[in-house]
Amino acid sequence: MSEGPKKSKYSATRRLHLKSKLLKKAASMLAAEIEDKKHEKERVVNECFPPLKLSGLAVQELQDLCKELHRKIDVVDEARYEVEVKVARNNQEIQTLNGKIVDLKGVKRPSLKRVKKTTDDMLGAFTDTTKHMKADFKVNLKTVKKEEDKREEVTDWRKNVEAMSGMEGRKKLFNAGQ
Repeated sequence: MSEGPKKSKYSATRRLHLKSKLLKKAASMLAAEIEDKKHEKERVVNECFPPLKLSGLAVQELQDLCKELHRKIDVVDEARYEVEVKVARNNQEIQTLNGKIVDLKGVKRPSLKRVKKTTDDMLGAFTDTTKHMKADFKVNLKTVKKEEDKREEVTDWRKNVEAMSGMEGRKKLFNAGQ
């Protein structure tokens, strides 16, 4: 009986029909659940905070009511702040405990370092066949041969001055004038 794939008991159209009915039922149940949560929230709010009756109150009574509401708001803000601090402290404690767990296990994550890859390694990452073929990018580059500069021997400049400057005649005139 284990030969070949199992045949389903239902046809494809029957399965599709059942699936669509299940999805419709789940959607209606989800909508009903959302509506129930909404009504529950309204009930709790109305129970904890009854609606204010402001009609027919004098100015002094309204001011007292405002002061009382401000006091209640301050108490709620203090409680919210305390809860936030407690949550932050718990998160910090969780992080330290996770660090201790990692230390106890003996598994430490090494800090990652930058690694230079050669062209062969980069090409090897793409395909296995390129590992065998080494890429030589210098093959197609133009080669330039350097010509050696012809340098004359540097000799004493006083001996070469007359020959280099072409002033032999003027120098003789200068020497004759003295």
